[in-house]
Amino acid sequence: MNRVYLRQPLMTDQAEFLEKVRNSSGLHAAWVSPPATTEQFGLYLEKRHTINSAAFLICHAASDEIVGVVNITNIILGAFCSAYLGYYAFAGYERQGLMQEGLLSVMTHARDKLGLHRLEANIQPDNAPSIALVKKCGFSLEGYSPQYLKIHGQWRDHERWAVILSAN
Repeated sequence: MNRVYLRQPLMTDQAEFLEKVRNSSGLHAAWVSPPATTEQFGLYLEKRHTINSAAFLICHAASDEIVGVVNITNIILGAFCSAYLGYYAFAGYERQGLMQEGLLSVMTHARDKLGLHRLEANIQPDNAPSIALVKKCGFSLEGYSPQYLKIHGQWRDHERWAVILSAN
């Protein structure tokens, strides 16, 4: 039985989402900057409901609580059929395998519904839990990018992890 299910974020999720972001600030501090205000949440919804991106809330099947988020961005089809992947768990749900279940479901959706061939996740080298997650989901290390993404006002090095979703 699946412990989680996926759904798109909605404006009605704002209160729960922002509360979970506040409660997870210690968990996210070094790695991600999720939307933390009503304005940022509104912009997040606008950006993620486009042809070039997709957003998923990972929800606990027993309680319907949001346990994590997965975003697919910069979707490019045609000969490329690839996109970037971003994700984070909320405090209290990390290291339980819930994100792995959710990410595997997103990967299936990306292949079957979005027609993607490849997903790439860029991860800071000292983010061991995130690296462990992508490894469990079949991603391979492809390279190292110095000063790749600006996180909390600082350019950070990242490892490039990718997975091939289909042989087509």
